[in-house]
Amino acid sequence: MTPAAGAAGGGRWTWARCGRSWRPPRRGWPAPSTAWWWPPCRGPATAPPTPRFFDDQVAWLAAACSKTTITQLMRISWRTVGTIIARVSGEAEAATDRLAGLRRIGMDEISYKRGHKYLVIVVNHDTGLLIWAAPGREASTVHAFSGQLGEERCRLLTHLSADGADWISGPAAARAPQAALCADPFHVVSWATGALDEVRREVWRTARHAGAITPVRHGSRTIRVSSGGARDLARARYALWKNPENLTGRQEAKLAWIEKTHPYLWRAYLLKEGLRTVFRLKGEEGKYALARWLSWAVRCRIPEFTELAKKIRRHLPNIHATLDHGLSNGLIESVNTKIRVITRMAFGFHNPAALIGLAMLALGGLRPALPGR
Repeated sequence: MTPAAGAAGGGRWTWARCGRSWRPPRRGWPAPSTAWWWPPCRGPATAPPTPRFFDDQVAWLAAACSKTTITQLMRISWRTVGTIIARVSGEAEAATDRLAGLRRIGMDEISYKRGHKYLVIVVNHDTGLLIWAAPGREASTVHAFSGQLGEERCRLLTHLSADGADWISGPAAARAPQAALCADPFHVVSWATGALDEVRREVWRTARHAGAITPVRHGSRTIRVSSGGARDLARARYALWKNPENLTGRQEAKLAWIEKTHPYLWRAYLLKEGLRTVFRLKGEEGKYALARWLSWAVRCRIPEFTELAKKIRRHLPNIHATLDHGLSNGLIESVNTKIRVITRMAFGFHNPAALIGLAMLALGGLRPALPGR
């Protein structure tokens, strides 16, 4: 039946979901005709036709709504939603070359499922869009991206930001040696924060063995609770971690107490803050500050920071590139957070392909327009 014939007969062109097929409501329709009209459809020829606007609406809702909302509103199962997402994103990727014109990219991994299940994601720093994702967290995954990008496009890359992992930096240096590999400042400072926490635990254990321990009854167990200086050190962890400009009054008092009573821990805290200051200065001034910091860390007689100085020397060219170009993985971390939100809204994914397709729709600029708008 043609749309004109349906309108002339007094009927309305509405579609009702019935399993995997579509049919118009029976009430109010004229007599059958030999000429039938179907909207543009997706899917293989062997499968029942699915209207294109239905797929677009499901894909749009999947990028903006929760699982329960989509399944109840569209009257389909979540497995069908995953199939539609894969189909729509596949068509959008085939029509768009997302790897064209890449110059500055960032690479990181994200855990999407328990059991060490990871995705490697690549983000374009210039557009802020997710351009590539694949399961895995090995050098072979990075080589797979480089192979898909091609040798000619790899030679056009100018900057690559990462967290300092060897399985990223090794293949990146082999495939794109001209690109400046920038170490993420947050991860470098987190190395110093981890070393500081190791020193704090060491000082806490020493104070706990030297101080008084009070046994406390907790249900059927007896817990040995530290008192005095050991208890104060255990509660000073967040004061040592936080930036000085974000400290509360009580946390400032704890740091003042540590400065007077535990100079060993206080020196470790100053080393952590000194490394953070390096990335605030940037440029040649930051390089000079980093050289002074390395000289201090080598002579500080704190084993944790001595090892950290050796690690930073191994990544020194990447850190210098970060100070020169000011590139970080902050944009990539924000994309990771949004992917976690997508996973939480969907209550998890059995297949990483569905998660990648949904992430591309929501964060890769492939989301179709809402039909009828």
